[in-house]
Amino acid sequence: MTFWYGLLLVVLLTACGKEPLYQEQGYVFGTLVEVTVYGEAEPRAKQAVASVMQEFQRLHERLHAWKPSELSDLNAAIARGESQIVSQELAAMLQDAALVSKQSAGLFNPAIGNLVRVWGFHADEFKPVEPDAKQIAQLIASQPKMSDLSYAPSGSGFTVRSTNRAVQLDLGGYAKGYALDRAALLLTQQGVHHALINIGGNILALGQHGKQPWRVGIQHPRKAGALAALTLHDGEAIGTSGDYQRYFMLNGVRYCHLIDPRTGFPMQGVQAVTILTRGPHAGVLSDAASKPVFISGVKDWRAASERMGLMDVMIVDAAGGIHLTRSMHKRLEFTDKKINVQVE
Repeated sequence: MTFWYGLLLVVLLTACGKEPLYQEQGYVFGTLVEVTVYGEAEPRAKQAVASVMQEFQRLHERLHAWKPSELSDLNAAIARGESQIVSQELAAMLQDAALVSKQSAGLFNPAIGNLVRVWGFHADEFKPVEPDAKQIAQLIASQPKMSDLSYAPSGSGFTVRSTNRAVQLDLGGYAKGYALDRAALLLTQQGVHHALINIGGNILALGQHGKQPWRVGIQHPRKAGALAALTLHDGEAIGTSGDYQRYFMLNGVRYCHLIDPRTGFPMQGVQAVTILTRGPHAGVLSDAASKPVFISGVKDWRAASERMGLMDVMIVDAAGGIHLTRSMHKRLEFTDKKINVQVE
């Protein structure tokens, strides 16, 4: 699936004898997902986690960008210049994603699915081929954006229409976070108040791990193992966007799936961005807000973070240099104690 990429963060759990810890993994959204529940009897925890896994599968099938799904049906209708009736859920997601896109000054732009496609990232395996420059220029000139969509109530759903037939929706930078928030809601509705939900690159914490907060490690973008670790408190989420999971190499150049909508080319000059979020929509924000920061690059990441309302941000530049906000610096424990960091 186009928008789910590898396990960018790792959960750090220590065994404490016979602690009531239930953990289940699955492969959904094209990546490894993991749900850990603390403090519940196994039958209860197992039932709650099963409902989460079923929800992940439902979203996977609804939001696939190029295989048959509700989203791909909408994309096909837009390409034909036709309207399409969609569910209230999908309409709400698209409208919310449009607000995030506006806040990011268009750097988060789920309407550029055609660019994602021509770069070969609508596939399970990526071929090292650079698209024709004229094709990219044409797609940029068409200026697809989320504000091209309009919505009208229609029965139990909405009729969606686009004024721009070049719009092709890819919720790759949004749906993981949405799934995190949905999982947290499902767990709390079933009385589970201590859990860690991990969807390859995004983690959301509920409660804590016994008497201690949950602890996670941030994957090093160029080496095996963790770059740093931190504790996650109740309701906090952390998300990483990196150039090291969905990418291909061509003539010694790394092309990743994170495409700058201004140029039509994969962003370079950044290895990874990690952000820490909190609040009722911490999951969505952990996913969507990291993309415009990544695309802004080393020069403008701070301004992009402020636009997105982010206080806790770390960026790893092309040379491996680490830049981070003061509040993020206070939260992190780096694996290499001698590492040089630039607090900005």
